[in-house]
Amino acid sequence: MAKTVADFIFERLAAWGVSRIYGYPGDGINGMTMALRQAGDRFEFIQVRHEESAGFMACAHAKFGGGLGVCLVTSGLFMH
Repeated sequence: MAKTVADFIFERLAAWGVSRIYGYPGDGINGMTMALRQAGDRFEFIQVRHEESAGFMACAHAKFGGGLGVCLVTSGLFMH
């Protein structure tokens, strides 16, 4: 199967040392969600109850020493 843009995004995030992604899956990002699932154990996906929560968690992750904070929601991909 050919690589998708989502596959390349997760490869780059792994190269940057990202290991945890906060998010809320939805129809608009099914391609990203599938690529994340296929990435296996490279990432820990923390599913939240609301998209805003994912943004706050990614920001806190970055600010308090966890490295690059990544949020994946139907509104887009956010990195802090």
